[in-house]
Amino acid sequence: MVNTRFIKDYINYYFKAKTKYSIHSPFVFEFVTKVLNHKKARNEQIENIEKQRRELLRSNKEINVVDFGAGSSSHQTSLLKVKDIVKNASKSRKQANLLYRITDHFKLTDILELGTSVGISSMYLAAGGNVVTVEGSPETAMLAKENFIKTGFKNIQQRIGNIDELLPEIVKQQTFDFVFFDGNHTEEATIRYFELCLKSIKNESVFIFDDINWSEGMKKAWNNIKQHESVTVTIDLFFMGIVFFRKELSKEDFVIRF
Repeated sequence: MVNTRFIKDYINYYFKAKTKYSIHSPFVFEFVTKVLNHKKARNEQIENIEKQRRELLRSNKEINVVDFGAGSSSHQTSLLKVKDIVKNASKSRKQANLLYRITDHFKLTDILELGTSVGISSMYLAAGGNVVTVEGSPETAMLAKENFIKTGFKNIQQRIGNIDELLPEIVKQQTFDFVFFDGNHTEEATIRYFELCLKSIKNESVFIFDDINWSEGMKKAWNNIKQHESVTVTIDLFFMGIVFFRKELSKEDFVIRF
């Protein structure tokens, strides 16, 4: 069933979104021209990831997927085909390429990912730096590990378990200059994870939030994050939201076509 609210939101975004020709911030203009609108990344690592994606999209294997939902004390388990997980949960090549280009452009090498799934985005991130990735579903995490081995990535550290339980200790152990939030897509969890990860940031850190328009709750969470005192520049790409903390930048929010 078509989500009419989502379609209306996208149409509104499309006509509201700016292009590089109407951006006056030098920092954001450079980001749009050199990162956002840059040609797709093509190298041996990326091609190996996409080869593995194609293999997964042909797989009828079924695995038990644990979804913790909004809280740490309850979860649901579903038996799903691998190809359906990849189709519905993995970032597209266009979006995953953007993750890689951001890490590469800003030289962000300490990376945290909340929500591994089968590991497509994890591998794109690992093409740019060292990744700690958290996944709550054991069988999904095992499949991701197999994908990491097949594609030759050795710089991905997996943590398996509930994000609510693991994240406080992770952010105590090290600082991160890039965090990709793709786990529990609820308002409360997104804000909670955001506030926890603030403890581990640097001035040059970048946060990316997935599915900021997925629900009314996620829209509220995104608006809350934009208004936070530690945030300077935000970029709304509709499917993802990008957050910068650079103190040398003026506080501005951008909606940019992608």
